[in-house]
Amino acid sequence: MADYRLGIDLGGTKIEIAVLNRQGDLVLRERIPNPGVYPEAVLAIRDLVTSVDHRLGAVPSHRVSAGQSTSTLGIGIPGSISPETGLIKNANATWLNDQPFGMDLESALSRPVRTENDANCFALSEAADGAAKGAQTVFGIIVGTGMGAGIVNNGRVLEGRHHIAGEWGHLPLPWPLPEDGEPRPCFCGNRGCMERYLSGPALAADWKGPGNRNTAGIEDAAANGDQAAIRALNLYMERFARACSLAINFLDPDVIVLGGGISNLASLYERVPPLLSKHVITPVCTTPIVKNLHGDSSGVRGAAWLWDVTE
Repeated sequence: MADYRLGIDLGGTKIEIAVLNRQGDLVLRERIPNPGVYPEAVLAIRDLVTSVDHRLGAVPSHRVSAGQSTSTLGIGIPGSISPETGLIKNANATWLNDQPFGMDLESALSRPVRTENDANCFALSEAADGAAKGAQTVFGIIVGTGMGAGIVNNGRVLEGRHHIAGEWGHLPLPWPLPEDGEPRPCFCGNRGCMERYLSGPALAADWKGPGNRNTAGIEDAAANGDQAAIRALNLYMERFARACSLAINFLDPDVIVLGGGISNLASLYERVPPLLSKHVITPVCTTPIVKNLHGDSSGVRGAAWLWDVTE
């Protein structure tokens, strides 16, 4: 077992590292700017990991000598690695796409690196020691500027044949209603994807009109009688319940954990569960929908948890 598990979250503007000890306690966390250019990003991660290992007095677990502390390294990215080519795909940080990121990082650091989608890291973190600790099957959802999800079963990330398991946001919004309107176009090339209705910018546009992307204050506005905010939230809760019902019907998770900016909508946890039974094909639906425990550190913690405690 390694003494330290290092995790990295490769975000749009920052690179964050976190270190967990054997007990899973956070012992170090820091951020540096993300240069947003591929070669420079690889070198920035190399230098950050090298610096942290030096401060910990640790070496990669695969080349340990007697008496030395050891570390493992996992990284969460906004995309996934193609099992056919080893190249990054589906990253919204487009400069990562078609790059051999995992291989280049292993070469730069001369150590094994486990690379995983950031939504999968989020789900793993919450399953390991977060809001879903102890649950067998966890569906972890991130809803912010976009929408994604990860699936963890018995402590392991479900990747799927093409490493796209959990791409929940690109399923069509189920059981469409007249108020949903015509299927909305999505950047993926399809129409009617749930992300176009349930992301933060989608909620903002339903509230204040096309082009608006900020949902801050929407619940307060609704409480104060803003009819547009009330209507937008009513639509959102009903749509979110349909989306969760779809996940429950095909996966039947023990718990659904929410992350991202939308997870801060307090009314979501009160209003959505009673709506599930309309579409879930069981007489009584008891699936809990809970807020994440680790906040914005959940993804980087999940990257660290990509290495099993026995490794």
